[in-house]
Amino acid sequence: MDDDMRERVRAAAETAALYNALKHGSDPEVGAIMGPLMGENPEFRQHGDEIPGVVAPVANEVAGMDESARRDRLAELAPDLLAELDADEETDERALPDLPNADEYDEIRMRAAPNPNGPWHIGHARMPSVIGTYAERYDGHFIVRFDDTNPDTGVGRPLLWAYDAILEDVDYLGFEPDEVLRASDRVETYYEHARELIDLGGAYTCSCPAEEFRSLKADGEACPHRDKDAETVREEFDAMVAGEYGDGELVLRVKTDIEHKNPALRDFVAFRVVETPHPRPEAESYRAWPMLDFQSGIDDHLTGVTHIVRGIDLQDSAKRQGFVYDYFGWEYPEVLHWGHVQVDEYDVKLSTSTIKERIETGELDGWDDPRVPTIKSIRRRGIRGQALVDAMVELGMSTSDVDLAMSAVYANNRNAIDEDTDRRFLVRDGERIAVTGADRPAAGTPPLHPNHEDRGRRDIPVDDAVLVEPDDLPAEGERVWLKGYGCLRREGDALDWVGTDIEMVREEGVPVVHWVPAGDNVPVRLRTVEGDVHGRAEPGYASYEPDDVVQFERVGFARYDRVDPDETVAYYAHP
Repeated sequence: MDDDMRERVRAAAETAALYNALKHGSDPEVGAIMGPLMGENPEFRQHGDEIPGVVAPVANEVAGMDESARRDRLAELAPDLLAELDADEETDERALPDLPNADEYDEIRMRAAPNPNGPWHIGHARMPSVIGTYAERYDGHFIVRFDDTNPDTGVGRPLLWAYDAILEDVDYLGFEPDEVLRASDRVETYYEHARELIDLGGAYTCSCPAEEFRSLKADGEACPHRDKDAETVREEFDAMVAGEYGDGELVLRVKTDIEHKNPALRDFVAFRVVETPHPRPEAESYRAWPMLDFQSGIDDHLTGVTHIVRGIDLQDSAKRQGFVYDYFGWEYPEVLHWGHVQVDEYDVKLSTSTIKERIETGELDGWDDPRVPTIKSIRRRGIRGQALVDAMVELGMSTSDVDLAMSAVYANNRNAIDEDTDRRFLVRDGERIAVTGADRPAAGTPPLHPNHEDRGRRDIPVDDAVLVEPDDLPAEGERVWLKGYGCLRREGDALDWVGTDIEMVREEGVPVVHWVPAGDNVPVRLRTVEGDVHGRAEPGYASYEPDDVVQFERVGFARYDRVDPDETVAYYAHP
């Protein structure tokens, strides 16, 4: 490394060390600096052996500075980075605001309330990410309550395997619920509260056809059944519970304000009859089922929920439940609303019903198909749950719809795994070309990791030919640097050995490309969001085990999934 390059490395290292120290509020570490330093300055990589020796004393200098001195120095070197840090601090503070009136409660209790009609798509991760983060912040109580009181046929019907699948997703995101409940286990509790509400004069049974009641409600006119005495209402409700009514023949309504300015709040349904048995054996005998607003409202009170997070489109739910709470003399929990999450990159709509339909038609392989925007899918791709949690928390609590850029998830994951991940070569749609030259080495020896020479090097044999991606093949007479091997020149249908003088790369711009032996390689099917890609990996890739993640150089990170009879299958994570 010449003096000019050494000074460039030292200057870049100082900026990186200052940024790292201020961002994390601690002394900089050489390993943490090396990743972004080499990533942002590709020309440094060829000096990988010497770089740590330049970075270490710089990191020591920064470690000896206090925060004020670090800020002043970064302001001199890179004021834009200091401004970015300050903006990040403000964003972090805004991302998850303090819970309203939190100090008025002995314990913060929050719940995620999934419908187990399928595993979670990526958008669903926002709820456990935020609630789990709040629970950690306040040392609170995190409840997962399955709102599974709709056994009717259709997309909302619970799936028996989905309960465990959702709990696996919660675990993958890094949270352990303090309590797990299934609403279908609590039907008798809802019956008790329905009967109590009837006795309080807050509910009545109604046999009006749906269209007829809809017309009455729109006109602000009372249902003719509204003034039944409590005894009659109880008898008819008990008949519903006993299975004496069929679908649509009788419902239990909550008395609200029949002239309320919002028609959606006028005498809403609390219970209806569903003749289809529930899929859970423990609940298959029930026929009278609570509607979500009634069931959820009762459960929130009985489980002591202090703060509810729900979509801005569900504001009416709190108002409906408020009528029930008023009858019982309960205090309603604090409510925070947010907008919907839209996720980029995927062609498949962010909808459990849409995903289920496309799986059933065979268009998609399953819930963990890499083309599917589900938590199971990104988990199989080798992306850590914390990367998704951090991206969700960074969205904050805006009541407007927000966009989740998958690039944010990928950046979080890259920061988490880059330093620990081996490098390997994968050539896609490779073209075979002969390698000639009497003095050429018998093998290439690129490092397992460019920042950690101590981890060793790979031994990639070169016989008489290699595979190179079509766009990387040089034109006649032009040179190319096979990474970890050396420089070769195109001579007809062959690459002829030139040498290992790295100055050809630095000073003459010879392109550096990845490659694999034409004979000794590993066939790989790389599953991606856009579809499957076929390629050949260097022979050492065969030594990995399922769940291992490597970075295919110039391609991206991928999780080793399995070995099929004719190929190894890997799932692409991100660049």
